[in-house]
Amino acid sequence: MKKKELLRKVGSIQQAAFVRPLVFSEGRAGGMRAYEIKNDHLRLQVLPDKCMDISECSYKGINLSFLAKQGLIGRMDYDTHGEEGTASLMGGMLFTCGLENTCLPCSEEENYYPMHGRIRSVPAEYTGADAYWEGEDYKICVQGTMREAKLFGHNLTLSRKIETVYKERSFTITDKIENTSFREEPMMILYHFNIGYPFLQPGCEVVLPSQKAVPRDRAAEKDAHLWNIMEDAAENEPERVYLHELAADRQGNTFACMINRELGLGVKITFNKRYLPAFVQWKSLAAGDYVMGLEPTNSGVYGRIREGSRLHMIRPFEQEVIRLTVSILEGEDELDAAANEANELKSVQ
Repeated sequence: MKKKELLRKVGSIQQAAFVRPLVFSEGRAGGMRAYEIKNDHLRLQVLPDKCMDISECSYKGINLSFLAKQGLIGRMDYDTHGEEGTASLMGGMLFTCGLENTCLPCSEEENYYPMHGRIRSVPAEYTGADAYWEGEDYKICVQGTMREAKLFGHNLTLSRKIETVYKERSFTITDKIENTSFREEPMMILYHFNIGYPFLQPGCEVVLPSQKAVPRDRAAEKDAHLWNIMEDAAENEPERVYLHELAADRQGNTFACMINRELGLGVKITFNKRYLPAFVQWKSLAAGDYVMGLEPTNSGVYGRIREGSRLHMIRPFEQEVIRLTVSILEGEDELDAAANEANELKSVQ
């Protein structure tokens, strides 16, 4: 919609699109800051106190994201210690894993690396939000910078910007990660996208340009041929994790997609394998923990120590810029196009 046409029809532009700062007032989220973003039918909630991660995402009133039993959790300095990982992982549409470790907790000499790392609990500095016209486009963005550092140790910063344009059914995450220390450092990152009910239902399909799907363990070997189909929730079902080799185009672009044919909706995550060469799929059918995780990463699933010589390294004052776009697909044509794109990428490898 053109600028003048839209402004003729509204009082405040916030009828159609806005970004608003919020502060939660009760429970374990008490005092936690958030940004609420509305872009027509698309709504997001971004948490400056939790790595600028995305706690909620919905489209046309349909929730797309997963929220764990413990619900929203604010800043807690102790929430990654010991076995606290699973008690403090609140899920959300996205939580960021890293930067020293992803996946399994591990120890090396005097150093302890918690489950999925510490960056997900780091509050942002230099935060800001804006909504503005750029030509005929009404743009909304939020941003902030997180630092993960240690005396006599590493010093990594992650600067994040999340942007969306009015009437576009998508948002883009741009992360700039910099090693601001004077030595080469390991840098592990995993983007833990979590798809939940009511969008996630039995019969939902994962669409990937997957050339190979490897079960992580015996639990994942059970019904491994159904890795791409979501079944109904069942009591006491163990989680299932699959490691994928994704095909990409000549520029390294690839994607992961979750489709609900009954609703005529899909969630598509586009990224580049240059910085995110690996992909993890997390499938949980467990009653009360019903979720599908789509996880682009530069690391494996066994933690920092087992990565060994394969650890991704970043040189002193080197920067890496990682972009991911999350798009809402709507209608059979767009859902079919995603499936066709996956097949085309696999066919050209």
